[in-house]
Amino acid sequence: MTAKTKKLGHSPRKARTKILSAQEAANRLHSAQRRGERVVFTNGCFDLLHVGHVRSLEEARGFGDVLVVGVNSDASVRSLDKGSERPFVPARQRAELLAGLECVDCVIIFGGSTPLSLIKKIRPDVLAKGGDWSLDGIVGAKEVMSWGGRVKRLREIPGLRTSLLAQKVKASH
Repeated sequence: MTAKTKKLGHSPRKARTKILSAQEAANRLHSAQRRGERVVFTNGCFDLLHVGHVRSLEEARGFGDVLVVGVNSDASVRSLDKGSERPFVPARQRAELLAGLECVDCVIIFGGSTPLSLIKKIRPDVLAKGGDWSLDGIVGAKEVMSWGGRVKRLREIPGLRTSLLAQKVKASH
């Protein structure tokens, strides 16, 4: 039996087990880093999961060994001027959808308008953010670089944005 065959037969972890508190995640991630694993962090609202999200998360995972995704809490999404009807999907459900993706190792729901305190707590080796963000606009970039980490901008996929999907749905009704 080849390694590939064994992998196909493995029992995947339940998505809910990948959703951790910031402290739980920090403890596990620091242990992983002591073993030489590179931790990658990215974040977002992920309100309507689409192929652009999946491609970005897969790309981010390629920068290290462990991918951690910070998900904005419902109150955090509302504070970001995304529209009064947002989020469409509650944070716990958004987190579970993301945790169900093979490329995602850990999901943390965070409050506040930015993930800066979370980034400082988990101290990722790589901070990945969408290509629509300028380097100086990426929250936590300065901090990650200060401890020797790297900041990576992910490829932007034109036309694949939650706000555009929401506009299409609204226009069709």
